[in-house]
Amino acid sequence: MRKALISLFMLLLLSPALALAGAADEANALVDRWAATFTANDAEAILKLYTNDAVLLGTVSPVIADSAASRRAYFSRLPGSGNKCVIGDRRTVIINDTAVLVTGFYDFTIMQAGKLVESPARFSMLLVKRGNDWLIAHHHSSARPKPPG
Repeated sequence: MRKALISLFMLLLLSPALALAGAADEANALVDRWAATFTANDAEAILKLYTNDAVLLGTVSPVIADSAASRRAYFSRLPGSGNKCVIGDRRTVIINDTAVLVTGFYDFTIMQAGKLVESPARFSMLLVKRGNDWLIAHHHSSARPKPPG
């Protein structure tokens, strides 16, 4: 009986850590899905990854996209563009079991004037769990500065 109680106690102690690890994995899966959806040039699918009240500070936008219409306008050039995104180095900060911050680097390949252009950038995404789904509540993206020298 004592062993069973100790085992139960240990399981209860580990449960929050397991939940937080699950949150990090699920949030990072959403970041990967965002990149895959961008690479598929599927604007409709990428828009579904954001909360209704999400804020997007796009890499090449002078405005804060804080409505469904403004986010739709930002991604309107994506379909058929051939643009691609590859996630690079990233860091994950677990806020709680329903909010995770992921920040890092991604590399875009963008079609400009008929030529593919590499465009390194950096990002921060606040990912939140709403019901059973992880969604992007805040997304900041900016060009990555070149290393000094």
